[in-house]
Amino acid sequence: MLCGAGRPYTLASQETGQILAAQEYDYIVVGSGSAGCVLADRLSADGQATVLVLEAGGHDRRLWINMPIGYGKTFYDQRVNWKFDAQPEPELKHRRIYFPRGKVVGGSSSINAMVYCRGLPGDFDEWARLGNSGWSWDDVRPVYEHFERRVDAHGTASKSGSLYVSDVRQQLHPMERHFFDAARQAGLPFTEGFNGAQPEGVGRYHINTRHGMRWSAADAFLRPALKRRTVRLQTGAMVQKILLEGRTAVGVAYRVGGVPSTARARRAVVLSAGAIQSPQLLQLSGIGPGEILQRHGVPVVLAQQQVGANLQDHLAMSYYYKATEPTLNNVLSSSWGKLRAGLQYVTTLSGPLSISVNQCGGFVRSHAGAAQADMQLYCNPVTYTLAASKNGTQIVPDTFAGFILCFQPCRPLSRGRVDIASANVNDAPHIQPHYLSHPDDVTQALRGAQLVRRLSQTAAMRDLIKDSIAPALEGMDDAAMIDDFRARASTCYHPVGTCMMGADASKSVVDRELKVHGLDRLYVVDASVFPTVTSGNTHAPTTMVAHKGAEAILRARP
Repeated sequence: MLCGAGRPYTLASQETGQILAAQEYDYIVVGSGSAGCVLADRLSADGQATVLVLEAGGHDRRLWINMPIGYGKTFYDQRVNWKFDAQPEPELKHRRIYFPRGKVVGGSSSINAMVYCRGLPGDFDEWARLGNSGWSWDDVRPVYEHFERRVDAHGTASKSGSLYVSDVRQQLHPMERHFFDAARQAGLPFTEGFNGAQPEGVGRYHINTRHGMRWSAADAFLRPALKRRTVRLQTGAMVQKILLEGRTAVGVAYRVGGVPSTARARRAVVLSAGAIQSPQLLQLSGIGPGEILQRHGVPVVLAQQQVGANLQDHLAMSYYYKATEPTLNNVLSSSWGKLRAGLQYVTTLSGPLSISVNQCGGFVRSHAGAAQADMQLYCNPVTYTLAASKNGTQIVPDTFAGFILCFQPCRPLSRGRVDIASANVNDAPHIQPHYLSHPDDVTQALRGAQLVRRLSQTAAMRDLIKDSIAPALEGMDDAAMIDDFRARASTCYHPVGTCMMGADASKSVVDRELKVHGLDRLYVVDASVFPTVTSGNTHAPTTMVAHKGAEAILRARP
């Protein structure tokens, strides 16, 4: 009952037998993630245009998706997760970094930690400076304000907007007070909201929940769109390639359960498969680096070196501590604690199961010379280990009271690539982030570690820390901190940039209207178009990009 409560799932799709008669639509959208759900809604808003949404994964009517704390269960669940692995990273001791990506209706917005951060104003002003007029902070801020529905700390929602952004401070763990005291003692500013007028500082994260349940892109945008009979969602649809006639996109070829099918688009084909799979699909369709395509036997339609280039991601580092007072470990690691939290959730849709474990943190300057906040912090009231089980890897909370301090540099300069591994869409692409390949990123890694150590040495944190869990920052010199970072740092799951937006076709994949350079009626609308990664979590700016992309596509229609 919990996984479907209050959430009608009306489909004009194969699931209900209400298949539209013709395999021809005005628009075809590949992917039902953060961007694809928005496109389905906006492109069909006039009630006349027909839209086909193709999703490789299945439905999102699952307990562990709808219960906010459940993302710990979906993190390694191959039923809803692509579970990609990057290639060995030379600067990270040749480790293969795990890349979870949503393979389900709602995409990664159905399996993420729900933290909602627009990004810092300077992020978007940089996009505009790079030649993308119409994408400055003053341009994108009204878009955010249009689709957000803010819920204050008392549960009162604003009157408009589709994407719930909730202030859940009443539910947060009381150990947050130690973090805020430590930040004050370390000289860090405080902010009331990362999405407000003063986003810099430490504070409480707002999350995408409604009445104690995850509010994904599918909830906010796709389900309203599916109430229109002009919109069809096809799940289990693996798109093989884009169909092109000359330099014009006219449709897609896809398979459902091994059965091949095609669909044609009268107005546009839109890729919203994300920063990993949008460039993969372009390359499989003959649009990409000529040498790579030829190596794998893919006929070259448009030689474009930038498809798959410019991969950026946030690399995060966590430090673990035993605590002098109870944390979420005491609830989530005991049978009695889980039973009590479960009963609270079932009866009131509140309590520790109704929110993210990413509860407080902030955007701060790691050193006096920083022009703006250059580091994102997290303080989470839980520690855990990974354990093997018959259902795969599981995240297991520790049995002792513990917490995590984490940092990620906001704007890395290292650039990687995503490229096809073969001509078979079922073969995972090669992901090569090239973390720490730029020397400034090594400097930022050291600054982040030094900042966390400074926080941990404040009087407030010394009162909370019972012991550091090895490897501990105490006793590390600069070289040891960098070596530790290379040995343990991992992605914060924010890959962007692989179909970069820009004015110069030799240096980017799409223009500022998000149309692919050199091709007609083909668009990419997702995080892959970011010219540079935003300072924080990427779900919010991806949603914004999708709204602006939909406006551009509608303006261009015949």
